[in-house]
Amino acid sequence: MKALTWQGVSDVRVEEVPDPAIVNPDDIIVRITTTGLCGSDLHLYTVLAPFLDPGDVLGHEPMGVVEEIGPGVTNLAVGDRVVIPFNVSCGHCWMCGHGLHSHCETTQVHEYGTGASLFGYTKLYGQVPGGQAELPRVPFGNYLPIKVPEGPPDDRFVFLSDVLPTAWQGVEYADVPDGGSLVVLGLGPIGDMACRIAAHRGHRVIGVDLVPERLERVRERGIEVLDLTEHDDLPGTIREMTDGRGPDSVIDAVGMEAHGSSVAGFAHKLAGLLPDKLAQPMMENLGVSKLAALYSGIEIVRRGGTISLSGVYGGAADPLPTLQLFDKQIQVRQGQANVKAWVDDIMPLLANGDPLGVDSFATHRLPLSEAPSAYEHFQKKEQGMVKVVFNP
Repeated sequence: MKALTWQGVSDVRVEEVPDPAIVNPDDIIVRITTTGLCGSDLHLYTVLAPFLDPGDVLGHEPMGVVEEIGPGVTNLAVGDRVVIPFNVSCGHCWMCGHGLHSHCETTQVHEYGTGASLFGYTKLYGQVPGGQAELPRVPFGNYLPIKVPEGPPDDRFVFLSDVLPTAWQGVEYADVPDGGSLVVLGLGPIGDMACRIAAHRGHRVIGVDLVPERLERVRERGIEVLDLTEHDDLPGTIREMTDGRGPDSVIDAVGMEAHGSSVAGFAHKLAGLLPDKLAQPMMENLGVSKLAALYSGIEIVRRGGTISLSGVYGGAADPLPTLQLFDKQIQVRQGQANVKAWVDDIMPLLANGDPLGVDSFATHRLPLSEAPSAYEHFQKKEQGMVKVVFNP
């Protein structure tokens, strides 16, 4: 089969690799019809190279049709249409039973002290072959795959693999009160979808970014947006918009920008808006692309508010402004999305029309053969790429 493989820093290639085979009785083989390119894939493209081997198959946002089932699979049949969550979760351990599928005890990677294995995401998360391929093997076939109905296009359901549950959990963790306000920092796919979900729930939403295409996509949904390049005092501007206090909640959908991404300018710009007492040590010791969005969120959110981290951060030595967090009585929630925990909540919005606009959410649909160039353009945020899906 053909698959997108990692070969080195900024070097991914579509190659012929061996077809997968049933290994365990509850395995399935899925013929992929659509698979996404995620912003976190760019970390594999660059900064996480020490945890990859040449030939590793990437991708963690796939859906397709069941091609083969193991003898222990009873909940699916060949020909069923399924979405594959990016968490590899068993469904029967203590963590899965408590809705913490990103910490599945069956697939935790003890060697690195990390949570559940992920499809296509380095040795840190199990080195499981990913979904930017024609035929991945999927374990836990009676539990993990999400069966979806025939009829609507793939785009209606493929974002159940990651974007929808990650954004949904981000909004849940933001704990916006009824009639409350939410600022979303970063309007990539997760931030964009979080805006849509929060607006659908009736919250006042303010999205912040500096990429024109991202700002326009969110503005077209009737959501307020702020162009970061036009505001020298973002926290002050937002306080003026929110009764002088700041919003009830902030979602940080930026996280640790992949090196080389032009959107690292978002973090640089945010750092420039911080008070000198915060910005200076960041500039000197951390690199502004590490914690700028989080620090800005702390400045922006009202006292007693909540910050929800959807962006991925790395490293264990980054200092946090704990005094300011304590003084403002800020709650912080974060973590990998527990995909299966949110499917029942999200599915009605996909079955009854398309209120979140998932059918038109992707900006680019490409054959898998064009994946290497898509990674390069997406890394540079060229050609208006916000969300790319491949069709193997």
